[in-house]
Amino acid sequence: MHRRRRTALLLTAAIAAAPLLTACGNDAHPGAAAVVGGQRITVSQLEERVGEVRAAQRAAVRHDAEYQQAIARTGTLTRDTLHTMVLDRVLHRAAEDAGVSVSRKEIQAMRSGLEEQAGGAEALETTWLQRYGIPPQRLEENLRLQLEAQKLAEKLGTDTTRPEFWKALSEASEKLNVDLNPRYGTWDVKKSSRADAKTPWVRDVTTAQTQQNM
Repeated sequence: MHRRRRTALLLTAAIAAAPLLTACGNDAHPGAAAVVGGQRITVSQLEERVGEVRAAQRAAVRHDAEYQQAIARTGTLTRDTLHTMVLDRVLHRAAEDAGVSVSRKEIQAMRSGLEEQAGGAEALETTWLQRYGIPPQRLEENLRLQLEAQKLAEKLGTDTTRPEFWKALSEASEKLNVDLNPRYGTWDVKKSSRADAKTPWVRDVTTAQTQQNM
């Protein structure tokens, strides 16, 4: 198996049926779910992203009962979606600082390899939605994130489990001065994660595929 396929990373997402917030609790940034590098992630942007997941979940099942079960299985969607949106910017900054970039060709190659493993494009999209809360229209965006993480680790001469990798993300978090709406939690600069996140943000594809085949 190709090394890039074997060591690729996945975002894990525990998705919940928690109601969306319509106002920001941070008076300094009204209407913002988070501010990263001086740029706002608005509540409406967060709502849109959560809505994409819910729409994909609805389309993937036939009956209301199945949809309700999907919602019940998916944890804290709103907060974990925001976590992913913030982390995307942090990781992108860390990759830029290290001179790392990802091409469209690399994303397509990774997608093709994963589709082959999963048994086709639709099967891959279903897996990403069910396991990680990534809707089909965000799949390639997510793969770019995974490739940036992998290439950044390689550039640093380490892997994504090692302190050197997380130090780079911590430095990027500091530079971007991540500021979360307190209703969504806080951002732990050292861990580059929401402080109350219950699951790690990366997972080995090999492990995921093994579980899928069990």
